Amino acid sequence: MRLSFSTAFAFLAGVPLLTCPAEAQTTTDSFTVQIQITAECLINSATTLDFGASGVLSSATTGTSEITVQCTNGTTYNVGLNAGLGAGATVASRRMTGPASATVTYSLYSDAAHTTVWGETIGTDTVSGTGTGASQVYTVYGQVPAQSTPAAGTYSDTITVTVTY
Repeated sequence: MRLSFSTAFAFLAGVPLLTCPAEAQTTTDSFTVQIQITAECLINSATTLDFGASGVLSSATTGTSEITVQCTNGTTYNVGLNAGLGAGATVASRRMTGPASATVTYSLYSDAAHTTVWGETIGTDTVSGTGTGASQVYTVYGQVPAQSTPAAGTYSDTITVTVTY
């Protein structure tokens, strides 16, 4: 059987045309990712300074505490310690209070030799530092000097740590 051109064309018209796949098209754009780091300091911890147990306070008793500070890299700061809550306390002569409001005098220092009182006046008796972005540990050196011994009991005080940056 012989098909004529018109018959063959009519036959092909009923068959979908085979097409080549279209090339994939793409488009791109971009966006900015950012963060602004501001100067900040945190007090990560401040451990208890425990002078332990003692009888008669006939000689000096010492103890230490640690303050951990974390500041953004390059941030300058000062760590200050207030006089505490004891009646009549100063940064040079702090007071732990015990039974019947009796007190035990003590001092806090920034050096192991107990020569530099640690207080809260920037430029005078605080400890200065520059942040690294990591935690930085400062040791507080405490000393209860020899003194008249009050009644037996537990004596305590609360010190506020302030970081100024």
